[in-house]
Amino acid sequence: MIRLAHADDLLILQGIERAAGEAFRALGMDSIADDEPLTVDELNGYAAAGRAWVSVDGLDYPVAYLLADVVDGDGHVEQVSVHPDQAHQGLGRELLHAARVWARGHGMQRQTLSTFRDVPWNAPYYRRLGFEVLDAGSWGPQLSHLMEHEAELGLTRWPRVAMWRPVVPPDPS
Repeated sequence: MIRLAHADDLLILQGIERAAGEAFRALGMDSIADDEPLTVDELNGYAAAGRAWVSVDGLDYPVAYLLADVVDGDGHVEQVSVHPDQAHQGLGRELLHAARVWARGHGMQRQTLSTFRDVPWNAPYYRRLGFEVLDAGSWGPQLSHLMEHEAELGLTRWPRVAMWRPVVPPDPS
């Protein structure tokens, strides 16, 4: 089940991100695995704004989460993490859908994110969910700033891309 995150969830979200980050070690991306999650105060800002969702188990315990921002008027996925014990169950897809519904409800046209191009559970995964690479020339000023900031943090040691999809899914007919 997907629900909005509560203040009581925030320490758990940090643990989810740490556990999920361990998968990067197998790709030689130890600095990504070692990166500290957002602080409780930062997470609380998302939760208080109604831009943090969790996927919970049958005991209402968070096992995955997503944080969203508004970037250039689009619903931007800031972070999505799934605990490795709960991977491959569609929880990330469900969280992305919740954020897509939120963006649509706020009059946004697109859902965006930035991600590693070659990490299997990053850009290739998002492509399967309908995201497309957004060329740098199409970035708005806020997304450009975000991508520059990621470069300053050293994230571009591995190729990164910005991606987008419409908040209203295409008609399958």
